[in-house]
Amino acid sequence: MNDKDKNINKENIEEVKAEDTASEEVKAEDTASEEVKAEDTPSEEVKAEDTPSEEVKAETSSEAEPPIEDKINASACFLLGKKIGMTSIYDDDGIQYPTTVIEAGPCYISQIKSIEKDGYEAVQIGYLNDRNANKPKTKHFENSKLNPMKYISEFKVENNNDFNLGEELKVNIFNEGEIVKVSGVSKGKGFAGVMKRHGFGGGRASHGKNSVMRKPGSVGAGADPSRIWKGKKMPGRYGGTRVTLKGLEILKVDTENNLLFVKGAVPGANNGLLTIYR
Repeated sequence: MNDKDKNINKENIEEVKAEDTASEEVKAEDTASEEVKAEDTPSEEVKAEDTPSEEVKAETSSEAEPPIEDKINASACFLLGKKIGMTSIYDDDGIQYPTTVIEAGPCYISQIKSIEKDGYEAVQIGYLNDRNANKPKTKHFENSKLNPMKYISEFKVENNNDFNLGEELKVNIFNEGEIVKVSGVSKGKGFAGVMKRHGFGGGRASHGKNSVMRKPGSVGAGADPSRIWKGKKMPGRYGGTRVTLKGLEILKVDTENNLLFVKGAVPGANNGLLTIYR
């Protein structure tokens, strides 16, 4: 080989070595960058370790305290309600009870009467909003910061200090098994005779009787006292009067829907106003 060819081969070999060294430096730089990335990952792991504590905080915050039950006024023993209808309830032994469903409350205390101002202690409650209230009623309820109520009723109490103006009374003041009284206006049935109105037996339907089977018969002497005694049971308007039934047992209390399930029947038609009290 010539000297020129030898020199050319040497130069080529040196250029190849130079390129190899350059590639090795690039690889070294890549490994260094990977090491830097590896150093960064622990910080991310640290952050990942911090997140569990945040999750614990989130869990503790999500575990909110149980809702505080509505305060029950132990002195309150009265409510206004509406008759929904009748149904049946079965106990654990399978015994069926006829039951009246009453939507009782919520009612709001609209006025508290005192001995100093009114001469007696009492509490006035309102039931159902009245959209067509007149100005006097609206002004009356403004004192207790309430919307006008459609129905108002008053109950005597032993100590009016146990009540607050504007306080809400719900069905939870009653418990299952309690005995209550229910008052309402009975169904009006128009003019009725003594058999339907008072349960008379009527005259005998035998020989000698003519169209007197459902008549009241004699109502008093003619000479003395020459008049009808006051309170005599006679034909007249039947129903439409205020009736109170005592000794009714509460079979079930539905606090979510403000419902009372009372054993037996109560006076009045469906959607009629009722007063429930102990």
